[in-house]
Amino acid sequence: MTWYDELYVGESIVHKTKRVKWKINHNAGQIGIYVIAPASNDKNLLDIIPAAELLQKGYPKKDLKIAGLAGSYDEALEVAVSIVDEVYRNTGAFFVRSYLDEHRSGREG
Repeated sequence: MTWYDELYVGESIVHKTKRVKWKINHNAGQIGIYVIAPASNDKNLLDIIPAAELLQKGYPKKDLKIAGLAGSYDEALEVAVSIVDEVYRNTGAFFVRSYLDEHRSGREG
């Protein structure tokens, strides 16, 4: 699992970002927390994943890059909109994955 250096974070959890990241990295339950990642397929822009889903043994976390965190599903939608809006304003296109890779380098763990 990789975290982008500059995460997009919802207002409700901005003050506890480090703690939420630590819990996700250490497989501690995070009910109500959502992670936002570049889409796992070419037809979508972003994936919104409940953090609790990452606890499943078979979940493919190894190649997952996390771009954002949110404290509720509605907030995750707002964060996703802000990501797509930023990408479009800066590039005039919707190439979210390449924009994030260029402008928000990632690190393991």
